[in-house]
Amino acid sequence: MDEELSRIRERKLRELEERWLRRGEMSASGPVEVTEESFDRFIRENPRAVVDFWAAWCPPCRILSPVVEELARKYAGKVAFGKLNVDENPSVAERYGIMSIPTLLYFREGKLVDETVGALPAGAIEERIRKLL
Repeated sequence: MDEELSRIRERKLRELEERWLRRGEMSASGPVEVTEESFDRFIRENPRAVVDFWAAWCPPCRILSPVVEELARKYAGKVAFGKLNVDENPSVAERYGIMSIPTLLYFREGKLVDETVGALPAGAIEERIRKLL
């Protein structure tokens, strides 16, 4: 019974991922811009999501940006990546208590499951991403 439920769950997740890919949510071109208006929908509609909280004036954010873009391409179809500018969207940053940037929040099925702060190397972030899968 458990094995059958597991197969059904995996099949449904693949179907959802394919549908979202067709809608462009988990684009192979990299992370998508997320705003206060689209944030809740983004994390709700993507089974696995990583959101980069950043600002244009932040040097560590600029260092992390290419890492996030590379990982978004690498995990396209498996994990959705979003970028949220904290200066333009302060209410979401407040809601999650973001005090330092860059901060990456990791979501599974719409629930926050992990967080990293700072310009970490790709390997450290990828380790967290693997836990989402």
